[in-house]
Amino acid sequence: MVFSSFEFILWFLPFFLLTYYSIPDRYRNLCIFIFSMIFYAYGALAQPVYILILLASIGVNYLAGLCIAGIHKYRKLFLIAGIVIDLSVLFVFKYADFFIENINRFGLDLPMQELVLPIGISFYTFQEISYLIDVYRRDIRTETSILNLGTYIVMFPQLVAGPIVRYETIRDRLEHRVCTREDFIYGVKLFVAGLGSKVLLANRLSGLWQAAGGIGYESISTPLAWMAAAAFSFQIYFDFYGYSLMAIGLGKMFGFELPDNFRHPYISKSMTEFWRRWHITLGAWFRDYVYIPLGGNRKGIGRTYLNLFIVWTLTGFWHGASWNFILWGMFLFAVIAVEKSGFLKILETHRVIGHIYMIILIPVSWMFFAIEDVSEIGVFFQRMIGAGGVNVFAGDFIKYGMQYGIFLLAGIIFCTPLPRMIFRKLQNKYIRAAILAAVAAGSFYCIYKGMNDPFLYFRF
Repeated sequence: MVFSSFEFILWFLPFFLLTYYSIPDRYRNLCIFIFSMIFYAYGALAQPVYILILLASIGVNYLAGLCIAGIHKYRKLFLIAGIVIDLSVLFVFKYADFFIENINRFGLDLPMQELVLPIGISFYTFQEISYLIDVYRRDIRTETSILNLGTYIVMFPQLVAGPIVRYETIRDRLEHRVCTREDFIYGVKLFVAGLGSKVLLANRLSGLWQAAGGIGYESISTPLAWMAAAAFSFQIYFDFYGYSLMAIGLGKMFGFELPDNFRHPYISKSMTEFWRRWHITLGAWFRDYVYIPLGGNRKGIGRTYLNLFIVWTLTGFWHGASWNFILWGMFLFAVIAVEKSGFLKILETHRVIGHIYMIILIPVSWMFFAIEDVSEIGVFFQRMIGAGGVNVFAGDFIKYGMQYGIFLLAGIIFCTPLPRMIFRKLQNKYIRAAILAAVAAGSFYCIYKGMNDPFLYFRF
C-alpha cells in the first residue's frame, strides 16, 4: 500500500482517522500501532514472516534499551549487541546476495539467498539504532512502554519512506499530543501538496526517463540524454519530497511534528550545500552517529577526508546493494572533497558560477544512482558528451521535448521556493482552496486512470 493509491486515500486513511478520533486518548497509541501493522502487513502478504521480524525487532530494541539504562556494568555490551542484531537483520535481507555474488566471482559457488527486501527496513533500522545510541549517551530516557516504542518504530506515515525520525523528536507527543482544527487542516494541505508532487510531477517525468532506457542509452542523442537525466533528477526529487510532505501532513493530522526532509536542494550553489538540503534526516543521522564519532574534522585534514570517504561510501551502500550506489557515494565524496579543498569559497562568492556548476553536476550525479548496470553508466555519459553513439536518431529530443517539455518546465519552477511563496501570499482563502482542490482532483484522475506510478523505495 502506498500513499498515492485509492486503497490508502479512500479506505485506509479515512477508516484510521475515524477510529482514532472516536476512541479515548489513552488508546490512541494502540490505534496507531495496530493500523501501522495493518499498513505494513498489506505490503507483506506474500511474506507474512516479515511481520514477525518487525515485531521481533521491536521487542529486541525494547529489551536492549531497558538493559542499557538499567544494567550499568554491561551497558556498552548491550548497546553493541542491539546494534549488531539490527544490522544483521538488515545485512541478511539487503546485502547478503550482493556479497555472495561478488565472492562467487573468485571461483566459489555459494547459493544465493534471493530474499525479498522488506519495505522500509533501512528506515526503521536506522531509527532503532539511533534510539539505542541516544539511550546509551543518556540523551534520552529509555522507553518503558513497549507500545510507545513500537508506535515510534512502525508509525505508518514514515515507515516505508522516512523521514528518519529520532525518538527525542516525538517522545513528548507519544505521551501527550493535541491536534487542533488548524493543525488538521494544515496536515491535509501538506498531504495534498505532496500527493500532487508525486503524482502530477514525479510520475509524469518518469515516463521520459523510461523512454530513454527503452530506446537504449547507446542510441539516444546528446540533447535527449541531458533531458532524460534532468527528468530523472526531477522525478526522484518530487517523488521523495512528495512522500516526505505526505508523511509530515499525515503526522499533523493526528498530532505529531515530523521533521522537514527537504529544503529546496536544487537551488544550491554547491554539492556541500545540496546535501544540507536533501534528505536532511539521513544526512543528520550519518553526521551524528558516524562522522562525529569517527572524529569529524577535529583530527586533521587527512582524517577529515577519511571520515568523509567512510560516510559517503556508507551513504551510497545504504541506498542499495549494488556497485552503482557505491560509485555514487564515492563520486559525491570526490566532489565534496574538492569543494572542501577551497573550491567551495569560489562557489559561494560567485553565485552564478555556483548555480551553473550545480545545473550540470546534479543530473550527472544522479546517473550513478539511476543506472544499476555499471557498464551502462559509461555508455550514458558518452552520450551526454556526444561520443559513442550507434544509429543515433538526432531528432529524438524534439519528439520527447514536445511530449514532456511542459513537465520539465514545471519541474524547474516547482523545485524553487517561488510557488510556495506565491501560495502563502494569496489572501483569498477560496482561491487557495480551489488550487488545492485542483491538485487533488488532478491527482485522483491520474490514479484512477492507472497512469505510471513507480515505487522508488523497494531498495531501501
